Amino acid sequence: MRNRLSNIIWGLLFIAIGVGIAGNELFDWNFTIFFPGWWTLFIIIPCFTSMIRSGFRTGSTIGFIIGIALLASYYIKWDVSFWELVVPVILVAIGLKIIFNGMFNRPRHINVTVHADEHGNTAGPGKQEYNAIFAGNKVRVTDRFTGATLNAVFGGVTLDLRDAIIDHDVEIAATAVFGGIDIYIPNGVSVKVNNVPIFGGVSNKAAHTSDPNAPTIYLNSTTMFGGIDIK
Repeated sequence: MRNRLSNIIWGLLFIAIGVGIAGNELFDWNFTIFFPGWWTLFIIIPCFTSMIRSGFRTGSTIGFIIGIALLASYYIKWDVSFWELVVPVILVAIGLKIIFNGMFNRPRHINVTVHADEHGNTAGPGKQEYNAIFAGNKVRVTDRFTGATLNAVFGGVTLDLRDAIIDHDVEIAATAVFGGIDIYIPNGVSVKVNNVPIFGGVSNKAAHTSDPNAPTIYLNSTTMFGGIDIK
């Protein structure tokens, strides 16, 4: 449902732009997408859709607040430099996350069969979040993998799952905006991709498995001027 809602937002955005451009030609509207601060939408919209898709998470929330503040700086006179407010903005976002943690973070359910090991332990439902905003982030998972949220905004994220334990279906929610995400997949795991490409895309080079009962990684992603490589 959340992935569907984020797709609807992207669809409505492109419809609005198309109608506006057509209105310029047909009815002499004064429509333009290049308003002051228009470039901040490349931060605001992906972070907002990531919040809808994956819940109230730190990386997407910080990116959204920074994007809104950058856009506001074009219309509100600041007595201080915006970049001097970055640290307070991050602290506020972390505080909001602590307050509202769990209120909006209800992950999409996937019908799975959870397997127990010899000690009776089962895979948990928790998801990890890995962000790279104007930076890089490399993560290697060596224990049981239960899903993740990846956000790369003007940065890069590498998620290495080659030594991870994946014995049931999991979901990876990913957003790449002017950045890249690399995901290394272990053998014997199937991958299914649902991507919203906006001058970007997903390259799936993972080895194919013929086992119909193999666990599946469901990648739900948005790529804007960025890309995701599955290896």
